[in-house]
Amino acid sequence: MAIKAQTISLGNRQLRIQWQQTKEGWKINSLRFFINGQWQPVAHPSGEYTLLYTAEKPAGNAGITFKAINGKAWPDTAYKYQIKAWKQATSPVALNTAGEAFHFYPSGAKQVSPTEVVFTYTSPLATITATWQLDGQYDGDVIVHMQMQCKKDGYYSLSSPSAVTVNAQDMAWAVMPGYFQGKEMQKNMVLGYAYGQGVPEMPVLYRERCASSFCPIITTKENISFAVIPDPGLGRDPWENDHNTHQNWRLALSHKNRRSQLSPTVYYPVLGEPASLKKQGDNVSYGFRYSFNKGEWYHLLTHAVNDVYDFKKALALRKNTQSLTSRVEHMHHYLHDRKTSLWNIEQYKGLTIGGQSYLGGVVGSNHDAIKNADYGAMWMLANTSNDKYLKDSVLPFALNFKLAQQQTTPGFFQGAAIGQYYLSKSKTFTEEWGDFVEPISLTYYVMLDIGNILLFEPGNDTLKQRLALGASLLMKWQKPDGSWEVAYDRHTQQPLFTDIKDLRPTFYGLLVAYRILKDGKYLTAAKKGADWFIQNAVNRGHFIGVCGDARYAPDFATAQSAQALLDLYDLTHDKKYQDAAISTARMYLTSIYTQPVPSEKIKHVNGIAREDWQISQAGLSFEHGGILGSANGAGPIMLCSHAGMFVRMFQLTGDSLFIEMARAAAIGRDAFVDPETSVASYYWTTMNKGAGPYPHHAWWQIGWITDYLLSEAQLRSGNQVIFPRGFVTPKVGPHESYGFSPGKVYGNEAHLINGEGIVECSNPNMEYILARGTDAKSMFIILLNDTGAPLKAHVKLNRDKANIPVAGNAITDLAANRQLPAANELDVTLEGYGIKVLMIH
Repeated sequence: MAIKAQTISLGNRQLRIQWQQTKEGWKINSLRFFINGQWQPVAHPSGEYTLLYTAEKPAGNAGITFKAINGKAWPDTAYKYQIKAWKQATSPVALNTAGEAFHFYPSGAKQVSPTEVVFTYTSPLATITATWQLDGQYDGDVIVHMQMQCKKDGYYSLSSPSAVTVNAQDMAWAVMPGYFQGKEMQKNMVLGYAYGQGVPEMPVLYRERCASSFCPIITTKENISFAVIPDPGLGRDPWENDHNTHQNWRLALSHKNRRSQLSPTVYYPVLGEPASLKKQGDNVSYGFRYSFNKGEWYHLLTHAVNDVYDFKKALALRKNTQSLTSRVEHMHHYLHDRKTSLWNIEQYKGLTIGGQSYLGGVVGSNHDAIKNADYGAMWMLANTSNDKYLKDSVLPFALNFKLAQQQTTPGFFQGAAIGQYYLSKSKTFTEEWGDFVEPISLTYYVMLDIGNILLFEPGNDTLKQRLALGASLLMKWQKPDGSWEVAYDRHTQQPLFTDIKDLRPTFYGLLVAYRILKDGKYLTAAKKGADWFIQNAVNRGHFIGVCGDARYAPDFATAQSAQALLDLYDLTHDKKYQDAAISTARMYLTSIYTQPVPSEKIKHVNGIAREDWQISQAGLSFEHGGILGSANGAGPIMLCSHAGMFVRMFQLTGDSLFIEMARAAAIGRDAFVDPETSVASYYWTTMNKGAGPYPHHAWWQIGWITDYLLSEAQLRSGNQVIFPRGFVTPKVGPHESYGFSPGKVYGNEAHLINGEGIVECSNPNMEYILARGTDAKSMFIILLNDTGAPLKAHVKLNRDKANIPVAGNAITDLAANRQLPAANELDVTLEGYGIKVLMIH
């Protein structure tokens, strides 16, 4: 008579897991998820555990050489920043080949309750206990707690069990936030591992320092997504007490188990790292959860970020010591000072050109590189403030810089930007990291910059001719399939970087040409380029970046691509561009840190006491992440160009993660702002040292802050406060220019204005935006609450600075449609994230 196999199980209305006792131990023989009215099996049940062990510290070099898709050794020796990163990423530990792997199933099992099961296993190396418990709040989650007692001295790493595994052909999508996303396996390790284009075939381990969210996710073709999410606090703290600990490695994540089967996995501690060295009798203890959900991957991302890592709750900690509006006003002063802003005037081929010193890395530079950043912001501030100094002493020479930057002489590069940097000693223009020319640079430094200037100077025929010259070359360089090369050698004119595709928004330059020059051929070519981009980049999750010194590791150009597609939708009303924009923006959610959870714990930065949330990485984005990016060493950046775009995406989709991330990036970042200049540092690791070698960043900061505040005003007013947007800024993200034509404030035509001292506000958590009616008979003050709590502030109007007569002016609260008494000072109350719009007649 056959003996019936013993089983135990966990189950609720959403999830059922059953284990069966076998000769090898307790295996999961059934894992089902309730979807569309029936119980659906999820992938291949397993339940196998893995313990990694080595008596000696693992070697630092794997001795493996990887080649690019074109067969060349990688990385090229010119890329000094990437060589070190790649060496770390290809160590035996990172490649998950270090140590000896012991695979097992538990030998003991106990059903503690209908919602809890405990498993045990004993070997000569260790005794292991695993407690599985259904989450009482989230039906798709199973909470697991692992305990291990070591029996030998050595290095240990205990992985999360493989609840299920997925065959590659059954995978619809996989994402390792901060590192990669894609729908297919990538055989080439350089593309998959270094560039995040597809799912790496090796079971590599990813570090916390660029894991934006701790939740590797796989979505099956049955439309079930599942993730493993380690407990908050398990990963490294980037600033533990009084120094930078960003690069500590306590926790590893992978999309595969050690057998190289697709299965989201946590490894703790990391083999070879200090916490993994154990003595006989030492213990290891950690927790995580499996999470299963119906639908696409980003639903699980939102669950991990908000429900497990309390991102939305942590947002409530944020508050300002200086308003964003005040920062813009003070940066205006900074840019007025030639000494602080490092403004230079140079002679070049008969032109007087102007630009700011750039002290970062540029090939061929002898501390003499000059560049300009955000032409849209430059012209916007000069015009909205009517600043004579900017108009007379900055803009003309910045314009000449732009004219000098474009090649007009006949030849292969006629119309191109011959370099984003000017080297004053050698009197040449050059690119960041080599002697080549990129089509994306043509889009950036000709089409976008000239396009933004033309919004303010629509009658400038010289600039229109230059724009047409650039557009002609961009169309000439466009391939029959709609794509472009990454770059051309300046001397041989041959394509460079042939191992990667131009997965960037190069097509946007033709959109600019169409909007300014009104010729339909430009729109046709822009759509052709965008269609190729959607098919090859968006639909596959493949992108590259725009920073030459990082060899184009994916970066903020992905966010820019989302806005480029959205702008194309605004012109064409073809919904495929809007859908692609939303998909791209959702992928960019994984470039925003959401860990560790911010707190009010006191830390010290250069002797100054700070609460943890003040210096938190959570809410900030990468310059470039992944294996190669600067975030590995420097952490995230303060240049929050994506904030306005995320507000627009929230207004479009209702997806709250967009608005939460926009506000977390923008608000309460004073610990990174130089108190003397109000310019924020670029990299997280520099804290509040200010612009440093990047003085031109002040323009980008003015640009993104303006874009963010006006997007919030439009959102909160229900489109009653709306100003026309220009074109995205070059390079650093999707923020756009304003102020070139009137907007609408509750139906009233008005010009955006910047005027320091017109309004004084007592509360730094209340922003103010100013506009003047086109009839010159009214002025508007748009007040915004930066926080989610009700807010009070004393607001003073200095009528003399606003050129408003002192007496007899009625004030109207436009949202409430209520008349207020004429006054120079008001006490204002705003609801959480509220808005109030005052019109002074």
